[in-house]
Amino acid sequence: MKAALALVLVAPLLAIPSPAAAHGGETVSGYITTHPGPGRFPLAGAPVLVDDTDYPGVVRVAGDLRGDLKKVTGAATSARKDPIILGTIGRSPTLDRIIARGKLDVDSIRGKWETTIEQVVDNPLPGVKRAFVIAGSDQRGTIYGAYDVSRTIGVSPWYFWDDVPVEHHDNLYVLPGRHTQGTPAVKYRGFFINDENPATGTWAPEHFGPGKAPGFPGGLNADYYAKVFETMLRLKANYLWPAVWGRAFAEDDPLNHATATRYGVVMGTSHEAPMMRGIEEWNRHAVNGTDPYGGNGVWSYRQNQAAIEAYWEDGAERMRDQDIEGVITLGMRGNGDVSLPDGDGIDLMSSIIDKQRQILRDTGLIDRPQVQTLYKEVQRYWDKGYRPPDDVTVVFCDDNWGNMRKLPDPSLPPRSGGYGMYYHFDYVGDGRNYKWADTANLTNTWEQLHRAYASGVDRLWVANVGDLKNEELPTQFFLDYAWNPSEWPVTKLGEWTRRYAAQSFGERLAPAIADILDTYGHLQSRRKPELLNRRITVDPTKDITTDSSAVVYDDQQTPFSLTDYAEMDRVTSSWLDLAARASRLRAKIPPAWQDAYYQLVYYQVKDTAIIYDLRRAEFTNIAYAAQGRAATNALADRAEALFAEDQAMSDYYNNTLAGGKWHNWQLQPKIGYGNVERYGPNAPWQQPELNNVALPDEIFPYLKRIEVPAGSSMGVALDGGSSSVLPELSPWQSQSRQYIEVYNKGTTPFRYRIRSGAPWLSVTHASGTVTDQIRSYVTVDWKRAPAGTRSVPITITGAGSTVTVQAPVTRPALKPKGFLEANGYVAMEADHYGSSTGKWQLLPGIGKTGNGLTPLSASASLSYPMTLTSAGPVQVTAYLSPRNNVRPTEGLQYAVSIDGATPQVVNATTATGANDTTMNRQWARNTSDNINRTTTTHQIAAPGQHTLTFWTVDPTVIVQRLVVDTGGVKYSYLGPPESRRA
Repeated sequence: MKAALALVLVAPLLAIPSPAAAHGGETVSGYITTHPGPGRFPLAGAPVLVDDTDYPGVVRVAGDLRGDLKKVTGAATSARKDPIILGTIGRSPTLDRIIARGKLDVDSIRGKWETTIEQVVDNPLPGVKRAFVIAGSDQRGTIYGAYDVSRTIGVSPWYFWDDVPVEHHDNLYVLPGRHTQGTPAVKYRGFFINDENPATGTWAPEHFGPGKAPGFPGGLNADYYAKVFETMLRLKANYLWPAVWGRAFAEDDPLNHATATRYGVVMGTSHEAPMMRGIEEWNRHAVNGTDPYGGNGVWSYRQNQAAIEAYWEDGAERMRDQDIEGVITLGMRGNGDVSLPDGDGIDLMSSIIDKQRQILRDTGLIDRPQVQTLYKEVQRYWDKGYRPPDDVTVVFCDDNWGNMRKLPDPSLPPRSGGYGMYYHFDYVGDGRNYKWADTANLTNTWEQLHRAYASGVDRLWVANVGDLKNEELPTQFFLDYAWNPSEWPVTKLGEWTRRYAAQSFGERLAPAIADILDTYGHLQSRRKPELLNRRITVDPTKDITTDSSAVVYDDQQTPFSLTDYAEMDRVTSSWLDLAARASRLRAKIPPAWQDAYYQLVYYQVKDTAIIYDLRRAEFTNIAYAAQGRAATNALADRAEALFAEDQAMSDYYNNTLAGGKWHNWQLQPKIGYGNVERYGPNAPWQQPELNNVALPDEIFPYLKRIEVPAGSSMGVALDGGSSSVLPELSPWQSQSRQYIEVYNKGTTPFRYRIRSGAPWLSVTHASGTVTDQIRSYVTVDWKRAPAGTRSVPITITGAGSTVTVQAPVTRPALKPKGFLEANGYVAMEADHYGSSTGKWQLLPGIGKTGNGLTPLSASASLSYPMTLTSAGPVQVTAYLSPRNNVRPTEGLQYAVSIDGATPQVVNATTATGANDTTMNRQWARNTSDNINRTTTTHQIAAPGQHTLTFWTVDPTVIVQRLVVDTGGVKYSYLGPPESRRA
């Protein structure tokens, strides 16, 4: 055995898979505590022993466990102390002797996949009084057991990537009893490092040095991947797709595959890279019309079959000769993440896979796990009836925006190869790249992972995590859920976030940090930061199912309304409030944890708030310029100042954070999208290539500056955007008041006065001096206002001019019940129903404005009482999560009725043209907006009390809110605010 040099740790019990509890000053975390007691095993100073004959990954991880214990306790190893024995059943002679002596029962884990027992054993061996034994069923079972101890004593899995320190404990003790993390529910669990430029691609060569193979300066060498592999194993992942942008894992460093083997990691390749060879290997060698296999260099099976087959044979032989543990990707896509140039005939794909399988037989690899990933156009083969051999795992994919496109048909017989899933937390493509920051909504992610697992998708899960760093939270949740879905029902998501926060910041700060992260995920999922200058609308005069021009992209319009429902102010204020909370909490973070807090919490929250504030200033500036307001240039100044603040945060990240460790990491553009003039035809979706300097003209659309004339000139602007009529005032409305803005179009201040035409309607700031502008609010004294509807004139005078506007006022005489109509609409959050039938599941925070509901029974309904002040035709818009039809049906359907009328059935996918899996413009709108809106028309016979009912048809529908438009709904991104309820 190797007696450890047993270094010991310095960390708090904060990174714990199980809740920590305090008992009279004692900290208990899972199966480890800080206080001695009967049967408890002391870890401080204990040597870590491992047999040389065990797996290389087990021998290696013993060193990490020694180091972690040293970090936490600071205790030097003592040979006189009882040992920690680390071993794998059947590979560790020492462990096998303990088992043979009847000291440790491993029958419950023997032969299982990646399973561990941790147990304090008395008299395990002659001369050993007691030992803490970590026994694994296989190599990774043992590795996970070692790392679970590290995590339990307070070593964050993200200690390297986010500079998380550890809290010191003089003593640590293992509680008596048998402890296990169980067997993973999903066999292969991992991620794809992708879209890795500019962050990883710039930082890694600086930090780890260039690639080791001459001529291949990829920079992602064995030292880099060693850190990735370690993090994977600390997170209980086992499977990796390596980076692909101009990089070849096997060639950038000849030690890359050997390092994966030494760590015990399973390698794979992405959906475009068959037979264990990254596509970059072909690009490097098959150039200028020639290739080393005697072909013409074209990545086409029809045009270059013999050369491509020889290329695949080399990949299989390398896997065999280097004894690489891997999952082999089958099939073929076009070079560059596109469809095949040869067409998508089933016969062609069948012949490709048949040939690949023959190569695997010839090289003795046919029994290795194999997958076909149905990414983008590849799903057509499945939809048209092609089925790969039964032992091949079929990997279904999301639509790149977190919505699964297909799940197993329950009517099909089971496959011996089972099913897998490929999911995205990062993406490059239409409707726009999202690479900068974590934008995952945890409930949304949970719902899709839960649905996939419940549908039998349990053989392989892989997530595109971009650079890995910046996607820590969704990556860890993805892997935690894959390990044990039953541990994390939707009702415990808040607890998961608290534990995630605790593992890096301790139990005391965890609740506040978790609350910030949960709010962040909800706000961020409303819309990607990269999309904040793109409005996507539908032309109501065109048929969106047949006319692609019906969906209009406008990169020079804010998606959030500047004029209606105070929307832009409300959403920006939400972000600024969250950033203020993060800033206040930052002051309470201990100095040693400040760098970690900046990376895991503060930067993403604060800088996203800056971007929202910048966009508000920018688009308000553009609107003001069109009106000739004197305040125009001040808003341009503010936008530029906010841009500079954003650049300063990136500069701090790149040059100061963690002593400069992350130099040139934070380079990802997120502001200049859409500038076709500067960046060319792909600018609407592709990231702008910035020079990484603070250039205000990167703010697109461009800011406006005007010449403000001398003198004074009055302008008036109204809430709602009309030049002459305010939005309706009603005691039933959500917004309690409307505003009038009086602004100056000159440089000289002027006196103004506002007069109401009714004694019961008043205005704030009714008189005074306007330098740039003032905002006056209009309110009604409803005890004095007459019943019925009337229009009250309001007169504004100033700078030698007079403007009269109208304030429509409605005081309904109807008896209120349920949701109340005002401003021409009724808006209802889905979970605020009056009654229901069947079973529904609440999905907290999945909606852009609240919660969501999804049916759990075949026949279910939600009813919403409401009082309408108008009659005639009304439109009901259902706001649904933008799901695809994952079942073998014609579409995703629901139904709506009012007052017991025949329900109108709506196909939410085909009605909008969004179910075309080639990712059409309507799909891009739904995913960019993170909503699917469909509308039905109903007749209301008379004003009064009515009931709207939402009926389930398909079980995968998630309803977020319902809006009844009686003629007054204005454009807004989130929809009008929820109506008042009686």
